[in-house]
Amino acid sequence: MSYLINEEMARAQMATRLGEAQQLRAASRMARARRLSRKAERAAQQARLALARAL
Repeated sequence: MSYLINEEMARAQMATRLGEAQQLRAASRMARARRLSRKAERAAQQARLALARAL
């Protein structure tokens, strides 16, 4: 009987760790997307500036 309890505890802990890992991956993707978005916005701003100077 205690074997089943230990197995259930191990399953619950594994599920928790999987959930935490998924949240970390999602957070990393969001942070990367924000960085890329800011980089693209800076590039667009520089392009607008260069165009304005050329005119």
